[in-house]
Amino acid sequence: MSVPRHIVKRTTPRCGPSGRFAGPAAESHFAGHAGARVHALVRGGHARGPTVCFVHGNLSSARFFEPVLASLPGTWHVVAPDLRGFGRSDPVPVDATRGLADFVDDVDAVLSDAALAPTDRPVHLVGWSMGGGVAMAYAIEHPEKVASITLLAPLSPFGFGGTKGIDGAPCHEDGAGTGAGTVAPELVRRLREGDRSDESDFSPRSILRTLYLGVASKLSPALEDLLVEEILLAAVGDDHYPGTHRDSSHWPGVAPGTRGVANTMSPLYCNLSAFVGVAAVRPVLWVRGSDDLIVSDHSMLDLGHLGALGVVAGWPGPEVFPAQPMVSQTEALLQRAEMRGGTVVEAVLQGCGHAPHLEDEEHVLEVLVPFVGSAERSRR
Repeated sequence: MSVPRHIVKRTTPRCGPSGRFAGPAAESHFAGHAGARVHALVRGGHARGPTVCFVHGNLSSARFFEPVLASLPGTWHVVAPDLRGFGRSDPVPVDATRGLADFVDDVDAVLSDAALAPTDRPVHLVGWSMGGGVAMAYAIEHPEKVASITLLAPLSPFGFGGTKGIDGAPCHEDGAGTGAGTVAPELVRRLREGDRSDESDFSPRSILRTLYLGVASKLSPALEDLLVEEILLAAVGDDHYPGTHRDSSHWPGVAPGTRGVANTMSPLYCNLSAFVGVAAVRPVLWVRGSDDLIVSDHSMLDLGHLGALGVVAGWPGPEVFPAQPMVSQTEALLQRAEMRGGTVVEAVLQGCGHAPHLEDEEHVLEVLVPFVGSAERSRR
């Protein structure tokens, strides 16, 4: 690989090329059968070009990638699936006890369909947030099908919340303080009611503005409206978002159930530490924003951090339930992969929040395009 490991951008991010949003850049297709269809955006490329698969995060869809898809090299064959219960995919129930495996199956359904993607070559995965976890899980399950992995503000290898230290030791054996029971009921209510306003901090529009994006970032009105509509397509309920929960004797009194999206990321079911073996033999690009409020060592959605701030009462202290060091956990795992001979490129975008591809498309493309190109040449 000819790209240096650390690339730090010290510029103010901007939304897309000159803040524009060009509209659809790919066509809609479906894989699978009625009742279990997986929708995907597909843009054909050159017969000898790389196949690149974009995997979206929680409460989003494939269309969150549309601005960047329009700027990718025309030789790339691009696919971007909607995971089950999101976008235009069927709302198939999510079995959280499998961790992220249901979503891995959705991605594989698209990549295994010759009408949607070439099946004779490995794929370059690009996963954002929860989709970064799905990309890691896919690479663990199907290493022979993967050429490279790009992680955009990815989920920690040890799930979301409820772990301590860089090795991801669980705070409680039942996953207390993680999963569906920690999701704000007001957000769930507003999702269910299709709220498009910005009258509440818990409306999807407000969440998009204040948590997905950094404070210096602002989307065009047309793009913001589109993304709010995409968030509102999410299936809501016990089998979907956020899922089920149960009582716990540990702080804060709730633990993950066995169904639904939020529980798939609980450390009770999600452990991607085996990704170190994949990253030792497949190149990895890690892109993150310096001002990410969701995936951070001080995440504003992590009960350990919120407890320390006094936002959640009864916090038992840092020895019992500290803030999860999400970024440090990812960094430590990738460093172990490097020690085993792996290639890792890291790009930290200053002033950028949780959505680098929306906030700072220019610099994401600046690192992504040569990274995929170099990985593709190395594969051959």
